[in-house]
Amino acid sequence: MKAVAARGFARALAVLALCIGMHASAADMAKVLHIALPKAETGFDPAQASEIYSGAVIAAIMEPLLNFDYLARPVRVVPLTVEALPTVEDEGKRYTFKLRKGIYFAADPAFKGKRRELTAADYVYAIERLVDPKNRSPNAFYVEGKIAGLAALVAKAKQTGKFDYGAPVAGLRALDRYTLRITLAHSDYTFAQVLALPALSAVAREVVDYYGSDIAAHPVGTGPFMLRKWIPASKITLVANPGFRGDTWAFTPGDDPVDKVLAARMRGKKMPQVGEIDISVMEEAQARWLAFQRGELDILNLPSDFAPIALPDGKLAKNLADRGVYLSRILLPAINYTAFNMRDAVVGGSSKEKIALRRAIVMAYDTDAEIKVLRQDQAAPLQMVIPPGVAGYDSAYRSGIRHDPAGANELLDRLGYRKGPDGWRRLPDGKPLTLTLSSQTDATARDFDALWKKAMDSIGIRLVVDKGRFNDQIKAAIACRYQMWSYGWIADYPDGDNFMQLLYGGNIGQSNVACYSSPTYDALYARSRQLPDSPDRSKLYEQMTRQFEIDSPWRLGVATYQNSLVQRRVIGYKAHPVMLADWRYVDIDTKAR
Repeated sequence: MKAVAARGFARALAVLALCIGMHASAADMAKVLHIALPKAETGFDPAQASEIYSGAVIAAIMEPLLNFDYLARPVRVVPLTVEALPTVEDEGKRYTFKLRKGIYFAADPAFKGKRRELTAADYVYAIERLVDPKNRSPNAFYVEGKIAGLAALVAKAKQTGKFDYGAPVAGLRALDRYTLRITLAHSDYTFAQVLALPALSAVAREVVDYYGSDIAAHPVGTGPFMLRKWIPASKITLVANPGFRGDTWAFTPGDDPVDKVLAARMRGKKMPQVGEIDISVMEEAQARWLAFQRGELDILNLPSDFAPIALPDGKLAKNLADRGVYLSRILLPAINYTAFNMRDAVVGGSSKEKIALRRAIVMAYDTDAEIKVLRQDQAAPLQMVIPPGVAGYDSAYRSGIRHDPAGANELLDRLGYRKGPDGWRRLPDGKPLTLTLSSQTDATARDFDALWKKAMDSIGIRLVVDKGRFNDQIKAAIACRYQMWSYGWIADYPDGDNFMQLLYGGNIGQSNVACYSSPTYDALYARSRQLPDSPDRSKLYEQMTRQFEIDSPWRLGVATYQNSLVQRRVIGYKAHPVMLADWRYVDIDTKAR
């Protein structure tokens, strides 16, 4: 602890020394934005962060090459640290970027008192960190197998036990200090969107070397904010980076009149305007709701439990509107699902008995009840793995699986899952059948547990709920050490590939938390990655979805509406479908109360 405190003090001195004489930041330290996370973060290393809450903090501190336009719908990528969008050649295989000169990392002791300019080599290093076997990065799938020559370097590292960061890679080259060229092994017209993700942010090697195993607590980037304080699973404080180059709010609104008003108030402001971001971890929905009611939170992603109060008849409640609260509502390009561990001895496997068990469990669950009772009608049922609003989504597609407890019971009877004298079903070999659902301790999780218990009771299967921490469960899922677990995925980028890859066998140990491996699915997926968004790719997606339904490695759930309530003092907020730190583009009216 003393060493960490000493480093924190040294970092503060370095920041002070390098910022003396600089132009004053546009940020006003009297402007403090208060937000809350519904789940705990896991840390702020782009190579290690495995969920959106950590990703949002990383996105405020560190910068990838590209960003998503704040107002454009459909979503599109725009330059961030580069002069322009990449030059794309060779049928979507070769991407060339020119970095903007004069972008600097935030001051940090790792740089030994010198200003450190961003270079193309920092992006090469960041990408290589994702695939370094030592890091076991859950984000490796973004680039793994895609960049020419990188797989050979990974294979060598697995043999020698050390990744050679100095070895040349044919497809990953800093042509000069400011020019980056990435050559892919296969055509990929979505790759520019991947390069807009927080996981692909630039990383300075000196920082990783300096902090070592403590790197997740010391994110150092070129972005508008810096980490000042972190109490894990409790409090995160970000402050404006005084050395940030600043960018001018210049997004173009579409036809939406609300966007036009927003743009008129924000256009021309140098960002960031806010001096401090105060982030609290509040896992209980009621705690977040009450904090917003008291004015302690500025932006609240409304918990569905409180939708009838805040949004009666789908409109903002009068008492909130009278206070100047406004609503930004979107159907998230996201899915939630309950995964079965396909390597588990009870629910895993590809035999007809195992498939029948998973199918019966899915058929027993009442998604309509979840939407109406638990989500207060703030969700829509999913028919396919790709949600609405994402390239590759087919509004005409209908799942072949329906809520049908009677049919589920018949299926279990037919495949040998007979009921014993106690009324509970047994495995075909006569041994007891008990399912274990991994869940959390908050009130919302308890409601879902009850719905799951009711579903399993309806088909005579005994269910045990194993309570634990979300972070620990993520680790267990990645390692295939659970039986059933509910998870979600929001689009990193709005393309169907970002969802279909969740079931690709090559992503086991990363994004494929079901540990699902199907030769048929994998072959179709490999073909789909060679195509741009097109009818031919959509046909492959339909075939993959049918294979997914046959094997049933998940119970596919719903897409939820995000209802963001915003206090009147917050200027310029608009909920974004994929941008994780959309609150970085707002201002605060310090006179409003």
